[in-house]
Amino acid sequence: MGGIMGVAARQKCITDLFYGVDYHSHLGTRRAGMATYDPAEKRFCRSIHSLESSYFRTKFERELSKFIGPMGIGVISDTDPQPIVINSHLGKFGIVTVAHIENIAELEAELIAKGVHFGELSSGTTNQTELVALLINEGATFEEGIEMMYDRIKGSCTLLILTENEIIAARDRLGRTPLVLGHKEGAWCVASESTAFANLGYEHVRDLGPDEIVRITADEVSQIHAPGDEMQVCSFLWVYYGFPTSTYEGRNVEDARFRSGFEMGKSDPTDVDCACGIPDSGVGMALGYAAGHGVPYHRCISKYTPTWPRSFTPTEQSTRNLVAKMKLVPNSAMLSGKRVLFCDDSIVRGTQLNDNVADFYKQGAREVHMRIACPPLIYGCRYIGFTSSKSDMELLTRRIIGELEGDPNKNLDRYATTGTPEYNTLVEKIRERFGLSSLKFNPIETLVESIGLPKSKVCTHCFDGSSCFGCKAHKMKAE
Repeated sequence: MGGIMGVAARQKCITDLFYGVDYHSHLGTRRAGMATYDPAEKRFCRSIHSLESSYFRTKFERELSKFIGPMGIGVISDTDPQPIVINSHLGKFGIVTVAHIENIAELEAELIAKGVHFGELSSGTTNQTELVALLINEGATFEEGIEMMYDRIKGSCTLLILTENEIIAARDRLGRTPLVLGHKEGAWCVASESTAFANLGYEHVRDLGPDEIVRITADEVSQIHAPGDEMQVCSFLWVYYGFPTSTYEGRNVEDARFRSGFEMGKSDPTDVDCACGIPDSGVGMALGYAAGHGVPYHRCISKYTPTWPRSFTPTEQSTRNLVAKMKLVPNSAMLSGKRVLFCDDSIVRGTQLNDNVADFYKQGAREVHMRIACPPLIYGCRYIGFTSSKSDMELLTRRIIGELEGDPNKNLDRYATTGTPEYNTLVEKIRERFGLSSLKFNPIETLVESIGLPKSKVCTHCFDGSSCFGCKAHKMKAE
């Protein structure tokens, strides 16, 4: 997914920017970058590092003295090297994005046909942050350019622009990814995660609305484009991506996870001795399940982080699987002879779940039950790239549907609807495949109720295939 942070202060901003970006490390695994503007030397100070062999702090802490100036932006990226710094008729500026652009090849061809040149390549392909910057440059102002860019891309894009005088923040047209404003004496900041605020002394002021654009200086935030009425914020922020202390649209991540677990635990008749969360994103749900079901919470598995940080996720899938396994250490003393119920955020490919269940039985568990915070993932993500590296056929559900139907695309709406014969068969097949004593997924209604926003405001495409093609933004794209 990725996360971004911007700071505009009266004094040097790098300390707040450095620690603020670091608080986004759970959102990205590939690259990170920061840029500040030095008004005395009239220059941008920029650095980009790979995170594929280490994590954010070790890459940047030795070069902090190079970042001069009171304003800066930073990013933890799951995609391309950022920030991009360019010069154009709009002036010199740096830009960072959280974006997933489906029609990047089409837009690239259009720009090249106009004589526009691309200077940044990532693994031989166009850097989508540079593409966004070039599309913005076609406007007469930043506001016009951002809106023109939103009219042309398919997918999503939330961004920060650092100019010589201010930071411009723009939230995705449908608000699929968040941006929140923070303030303290002498400084304003904007971030993907409100978690970045508390320890740096910032107060969470408000969320930017979908399609809203603001200018940020050390002294004020001024709106230059009002928010739109439509919103499709990603439900996976509360299921998986979000840090427990973060809040989006007034809905706290940990509270949503606890509520979803509590509702499931309250209604589940399964007899178990204890509940446990698969670290980290399954813990809040498991605490709620334990409270709702009236059983103790036990730490039957723990996450080892000193040498396996969240941001260290190798690109090769077999190595990713090994690292995921190495991070989680089962506790035989808590498992032996127990009927244990585990809670987890989701099942994507199922590789890690297969390893975990086998380990639980080896460590002496008498029964292993699994409860999942969200419905089965039936559709690949089209909007923020949660499953962008996976074809639909890499999803466990689609492979099983293919086995059952002879066609992985057949009767998807039936398999996605809780309680249908097709849905029940799918869940049972998953349970059998992993040797689980029982398996249940939260229905989409419980997930949405736990988040606390209207269903019309929350994107649930990966669960039920729903889209918002009736809204203004998608009508413009279709035209």
